[in-house]
Order: sequence, then C-alpha cells, then structure tokens
Amino acid sequence: MLSAAISFMLTAGGVAVAGLRACGRRFLSATRWFAVALVPAGLYLTGLFPLASTIGRAFTDWAAKLVFDPRVWTGIVLLAVSAVLLVTTRWVGRRGAVEAPQERPAAAGPAPERPAVAPAPRAPKKPAGGKRDDGLGDFADIEEILRKRGI
Repeated sequence: MLSAAISFMLTAGGVAVAGLRACGRRFLSATRWFAVALVPAGLYLTGLFPLASTIGRAFTDWAAKLVFDPRVWTGIVLLAVSAVLLVTTRWVGRRGAVEAPQERPAAAGPAPERPAVAPAPRAPKKPAGGKRDDGLGDFADIEEILRKRGI
C-alpha cells in the first residue's frame, strides 16, 4: 500500500511539473517530464517497483501475473508510452537544434575589424531644366504646376 502511494505521488508530481513547463510554453521539456513521470506508475503496475515486490516472490509468479492480470499489461503500456515519448523528444530535440557556426581556425587569426560606414550624404536636388533657385524651395514646384495649368 505504501509503495502504491509513493509511486503514484511521484507520478502526480512529475505530471504537475510537466504541466508547469507546458504553461511556460516549453513543450519539449514538458513532454520529457511527462514521460519520466509515467515510469513510477508503470513500474508499480508491472510489479517491478522495488518496494512492491517481496523477497520471496519468484519469477514464475510474476510471469503468471503477466499473462492473466490486466494491471500488469497497463503498467507495460505505460512504460512503452514513456519510452516512445522519450525517444521522440530526443529525436525532435536533435532535429530542431541549430548548428553552431563554424569557428575560424586559429592560424587564420581573429576576424578583421570592419569600420562602421556611414551612409554618404545625399547631394541636394538640382532644379529641373537648369532653373535657378529663387528662394521659394518647395513652393517653386507648386508655382510651376500652377503656371502650366494657367492659374
């Protein structure tokens, strides 16, 4: 009875930590925590949890339970799901990892410093058609448009 309480408390704690990780949007870590949390319950249900088995129980008794007891099969399924989740998260973690940039060899020396280049200042616009600036600035364009319209 005590071993059941311990194993299911460990499972509940692991699921709680997985839930907190999922709330923090760390889904890969949450899945790993959930997979590890299934292990104590799976071990207890299969009868392999260290506190659950007595010293005098023989392997044949366990094998007989394996065939006839659905609780043992539930534990095996939990352990299998845990293993699949761990392998999958490992594969996804490696697949999504960004490769580190290759470093320059020591013989090449450090990368040369590049000076910061300021953009070249723009040359002022020259009036179209070689007209001289009469001090009106932007209004000269408006005045020209008005003259073309006859206003």
